[in-house]
Amino acid sequence: MNTRVALLAAMAFAASLSANPAQAQDRGDQANARAEMAAGRIMPIRDIERRIIPQMRSGDEYIGFEYDSTAQAYRLKFIRNGRMIWVDVDAQSARVLRVSR
Repeated sequence: MNTRVALLAAMAFAASLSANPAQAQDRGDQANARAEMAAGRIMPIRDIERRIIPQMRSGDEYIGFEYDSTAQAYRLKFIRNGRMIWVDVDAQSARVLRVSR
């Protein structure tokens, strides 16, 4: 029994280590987005949302967004009929780059 508990604890610890770099990357992208926006190099997400959300189909549920500092693009996430839809948008021009279903 003690071996199982130790194994589960080790697995949980290993899982937490692998999750942290992604969280750090998210925080880095958020900080980059704020800096880029303050410098006037990208549009605020609220402006992007005001342009993109009305273009989606009625019934599409907006979930949220991510910012990719490398691509300088926002990824807006929607759910349609139980399926995820990602809309990649150029953060400088608000031009839709790709829609993935």
